[in-house]
Amino acid sequence: QLQAFGGGMVQAGGSLTLSCAASGSMHSLPTVAWHRQAPGKQRELVASIISGKIINYGDSVKGRFIISRDDAKNTLELQMNSLTPEDTAIYYCNAQGGNLMYWGQGTQVTVSS
Repeated sequence: QLQAFGGGMVQAGGSLTLSCAASGSMHSLPTVAWHRQAPGKQRELVASIISGKIINYGDSVKGRFIISRDDAKNTLELQMNSLTPEDTAIYYCNAQGGNLMYWGQGTQVTVSS
């Protein structure tokens, strides 16, 4: 199971760091990601680490967000900088490996102008 936390309200231009904690080892879950869903929009991929090493970012967050994982702590993080109101959404963490896939419960990020 995954539990996401760290969301909140921030002014435009500010930063937030989201964390996602796994209840067990993440060694068998080589692919992790953060997704987000804004009101009235489809869920979109924000950032991912594929097979433990290939990092991808959505076009709208490139250069502003940084995804990382710490397998020793079984955590996944998303550092978000230069936030804009367009980043307002519920953010979900995801981890998968083989036939296993887990989603966190979501954490709300609200960016005010």
